[in-house]
Amino acid sequence: MDLSHSPRATDLRDRVRSFIETHIEPVEHDHHREIARLRNGGGDPWQPLPLMGELQTKARAEGLWNLFLPAGHEMHYAEKYGTDGGVGLSNIDYAPVAEAMGRSFLAPQVFNCNAPDTGNMEVLLRYGTDSQREEWLDPLLDGRIRSAFCMTEPDVASSDATTMELTAVADGEDIILNGRKWWSTGVGSPECEILIVMGLTAPDADRHHRHSMVLVPRNTPGVEVARMLPTMGFFDEPGGHGEVTFTDVRVPRENFISGPGQAFEIAQGRLGPGRVHHAMRVVGLAEKALELACRRGSERLAFGKPIVNLGGNRERIAQARIAINSTRLLILDAAYKLDTGGPFNALSEVAQIKVAAPRMAQEVIDFAMQMHGGAGLSDDFPLAAAWTNARALRLADGPDEVHLGMVARIELGSYGMKR
Repeated sequence: MDLSHSPRATDLRDRVRSFIETHIEPVEHDHHREIARLRNGGGDPWQPLPLMGELQTKARAEGLWNLFLPAGHEMHYAEKYGTDGGVGLSNIDYAPVAEAMGRSFLAPQVFNCNAPDTGNMEVLLRYGTDSQREEWLDPLLDGRIRSAFCMTEPDVASSDATTMELTAVADGEDIILNGRKWWSTGVGSPECEILIVMGLTAPDADRHHRHSMVLVPRNTPGVEVARMLPTMGFFDEPGGHGEVTFTDVRVPRENFISGPGQAFEIAQGRLGPGRVHHAMRVVGLAEKALELACRRGSERLAFGKPIVNLGGNRERIAQARIAINSTRLLILDAAYKLDTGGPFNALSEVAQIKVAAPRMAQEVIDFAMQMHGGAGLSDDFPLAAAWTNARALRLADGPDEVHLGMVARIELGSYGMKR
């Protein structure tokens, strides 16, 4: 097993790092401060700031655009939208690039590699029809619009996706949707124009063929964002996470993705690589937190000593380094198995990283917050938001317990124990 970075991946990672250090880090704090000012009565925090467009233009000019595109995608997308991702990156080659982006909250969107747009674009790329791609994939790849993924529901245990109750019923030439979703990331942005909605189509079919994925334009009559949801006090403007209601929403039958009843097949294809992206960005977030902790602890004195020399902090720094490196290797192993055998070859490995990465990041960031004292709880540093992000990921794309159950089931299956 070769987990080393290819020359191409190394080049892209280094260029992404350089872009972040040169163009994003010097303005990121002011960007977040401006959103906070707007939120506190100075205007509309949901409108994208001009800075984002300026940074995206620079990134695109350097070819750092749509780098998430998977190996094997159609070459014309790379040629049309100017990415140095070329014909697409393998999971193991994209991993170091995603880690570099994870050091900044703005970077994924600057490079048009932000969730949920990346997952939605991959769905359209892998499962969409030519007309669906032309209408929705092209403008997403071009950065002209944004999207949301509507799966989780407030009235059921959404950790079991077979319980989803929103209905997406075929009616002649149309699909009619009724129900409610929440934690639909990105739906607060005025640039969000398309939703991918998981709905119940065939309640009498077997449990993995009851649901469908449907493309629903955001402006369709009957679609309403009921409210935006804070994540432990953070609204994540200008994208955010919303509760969305669907009341007699009618879209053409051709808006089924890959046909009725295919939601679970699509989800497996979407979520495996997406979890690698999430996990590696979280590793980058942990690296940033450890860097801040080491700098703060080396520069600040308490009781006549640098803080790093107090209270076992050197050992905590060492433990953080070991935890980050161990998690990175675990993710690269999962990425390798996805690349060489597909999602069903890496079910356990993908579940493992979904648990390990945010847990590791949460612990490292918590340590960094402690090293900063009261400042670690403020918005003077990115640590409080980083901790919240890591904590939220322990629920996003399924709670830890679901993934631990998958790992245990596969492990015990090798000893002949049935589910």
